[in-house]
Amino acid sequence: MHQGKFVLAQVLSFVPDRHFRHLVAKYQGDYKVSTFSCWDQFVCRAFAQVTYRESLRDIEGCLRSRTPDLYHLGLRGQVSRSTLADANEQRDWRIDAELAQDLIARARPLYATEDWGLDLEQTVYAFDSTTLDLCLALFPWARFRQHKAAIKFHTLLDVRGPIPTFAILTEGKTALRRTPCKPNCGLP
Repeated sequence: MHQGKFVLAQVLSFVPDRHFRHLVAKYQGDYKVSTFSCWDQFVCRAFAQVTYRESLRDIEGCLRSRTPDLYHLGLRGQVSRSTLADANEQRDWRIDAELAQDLIARARPLYATEDWGLDLEQTVYAFDSTTLDLCLALFPWARFRQHKAAIKFHTLLDVRGPIPTFAILTEGKTALRRTPCKPNCGLP
């Protein structure tokens, strides 16, 4: 018999519960929701990320195979594909965005004194923009070219640590540019 916490439950314990509930209330994430709360959705997506699930069908099948353990992960019942799809489509994305920014802010100080083998006198940032190709038939709102859909993922990384300083998703044609600045110019 299992004793102790599941690995996913241990990972989820780092998510600030009070702040998460504040964000859900702020953006009315659980407005008119009776069974599948924002927390249930977050747990399902965290589970999918940690276990490398590739589709809603894959998430549903894996979670249904472990029905007796769902309670210990914080889920109140079985998860269906349609319920998860509806929640992903209808819930406000700003809950996740603000939660991610809060988690990044909490994680950065943990790595501030870590030695990464770089002897730098000043902070150095690396900026990357990656185009993520999408199927135009499934994502018509992300038109990139005539027969192609895409979005861009922009990341600003402090090279002295593994935690991004800034991350944003934009339309595929968007090009973020930052003018060169002098040392200590106020970049995050």
